[in-house]
Amino acid sequence: MSKIWLKSLLVSPAALGAALAISASATAAETVVPTEAVSTDAAVETTQAPVASSELTVAPTEIPAVSQPETIAQPQVLAQAVPAAPQTGVSQLDTSSLDQVNRYTREGSRAASMGQVTSVSQLTDVRPTDWAFQALQSLVERYGCIVGYPDRTYRGNRAMTRYEFAAGLNACMDKIQELIAAATADLVRKEDLLVLQRLQEEFAAELAALRGRVDALEVRTATLEKQQFSTTTKLAGEAIFGITSEFGQNNGGDNNVVFQDRVRLALNTSFSGKDLLVTRLAAGNFVPFQLNDGVSLTEGTQTFQFGSTGGNQVKVDWLAYFFPLMDDKLQVYVPAVGGLHYDYAPTSAGLMENFDGGNGPLSMFAQRNPIYLLGGGSGLGLTYSFSDSFKLSLGYLADNTDLGGATTANVPSAGGGLFNGNYSALAQINYTGMDSKLSVSATYVNAYRKVSLFDGGGAGSVVGSGLDNIVLPLTNGAEVNAFGLSAAYKINPTISVNAFGAYLDVNLKGVGGSGDFDSWTYGLGLAFADLGKRGNLLGLMAGVEPYFEDAQNPIHVEAFYKYQLTDNISITPGVIWVINPSSDAFNDGDDVIIGTVRTTFSF
Repeated sequence: MSKIWLKSLLVSPAALGAALAISASATAAETVVPTEAVSTDAAVETTQAPVASSELTVAPTEIPAVSQPETIAQPQVLAQAVPAAPQTGVSQLDTSSLDQVNRYTREGSRAASMGQVTSVSQLTDVRPTDWAFQALQSLVERYGCIVGYPDRTYRGNRAMTRYEFAAGLNACMDKIQELIAAATADLVRKEDLLVLQRLQEEFAAELAALRGRVDALEVRTATLEKQQFSTTTKLAGEAIFGITSEFGQNNGGDNNVVFQDRVRLALNTSFSGKDLLVTRLAAGNFVPFQLNDGVSLTEGTQTFQFGSTGGNQVKVDWLAYFFPLMDDKLQVYVPAVGGLHYDYAPTSAGLMENFDGGNGPLSMFAQRNPIYLLGGGSGLGLTYSFSDSFKLSLGYLADNTDLGGATTANVPSAGGGLFNGNYSALAQINYTGMDSKLSVSATYVNAYRKVSLFDGGGAGSVVGSGLDNIVLPLTNGAEVNAFGLSAAYKINPTISVNAFGAYLDVNLKGVGGSGDFDSWTYGLGLAFADLGKRGNLLGLMAGVEPYFEDAQNPIHVEAFYKYQLTDNISITPGVIWVINPSSDAFNDGDDVIIGTVRTTFSF
């Protein structure tokens, strides 16, 4: 007997054991209906990830846990930082057959990355009473031929395909070659090797197809690597088409049905896998509705109208860098353009938070506490996690735009720059319950505004009454001290309720004590995710937008229903009803009703 034949006999128990263990799953599959997919990828919880911004991203703190397509709304960006290989060049037939093989190999590679299972007791769903226990024990503990899934399960009763069996058999054959080369194993019977030979013959076609497909896939992968745009950058996009109209104004029919749009393209770049550089281009054609005397309607501004540029002029509307420090306990956010406080600070808004994307509420007001829109632009944001429950957020942002004589963060003239012009500084403590159902944020903002109060550092107000937002350009500016409280509770994974309130003490500079005034805002929201279909979202919001003291409250009532048509397309009809818009100062008591049908394309 030759040495090669002898060594083959020595390792045949591994192959025979593999056949028994793998065939055990196949036998059980005849009577057991598969109930779970092989993939064990954990669902990404939308908690403002590392920290993100007003319009696209990984909000380092909290992103809605709603099943929805990838968006470029500010704090969802980090979640999409790692580039994914495109599927170009692989036919549907190829991918469908390869999926069956890769379902096994992907899980095996993930498990291996976590460390080889060294004892069958580490497989949580395997019991000594299982009929194939000894065969599996031999494979795992003696030969290291089979590993479990990343969640430490073996799933012996799950149905399997012939491709999966072939992949398992191939893995054991590779192990045999290693053992033969090392000349280690115990002598076994010749009959065992004959069993292995019959298995090889029976599955010869599958093994050949497996090797052929893997070779073809390697060729395609090499081609894609040569032709790909970047190994570090991923493109994300969102296009919103909105048909909207305002009803209820007795203004001679000046407001008509309009077709507005906003398009965003973001280049999300990660250099280490933990950091994120966001470069986003945006364009839009938003023009606000008018009140009776021609004053722009500030209440009811919709998310696709925020950051839009009239005439669809393309601009860089967000440029920011996120990175972690101190073993990921400290998340650092450095925006050069378009930074917002809710990019790094948790908003405790539950399922209503969509970071100004096109898959959440219609209005800016319905998403979160307006206190986070007090200023924005360039600066620095920090979020430190003391534990899983407590986070401290600190940030300073200086405006990027010019309005009413106010200079910008990047203009070095008098009254401008990072520290001598419009700014806002935030401090916040956030508490999140151990079960992640309850989130509470207590927020303080100190700001200097010579422009609209709630403009996010942009060119005009997006929430609040007209009195709040036109008085400041008429003065020497105002110093603002704002205090806010926000809370959200997840009744279950698909239902959340949130509430918020804020008080602003506004001191008008150069006017005197009589120039001081107070402003208030508060709201209550209820959201139902996956209602009728996975990815859908029904939302209800009622509250009072920021208003000047002693004026009538601008009451905001909103209802919307996002229907997820496909993975990348959603349609959202909804209505916004504003009572006492602009505190009735310019409106003669007319309510405003805004009807919208919004269509969002995400990729």
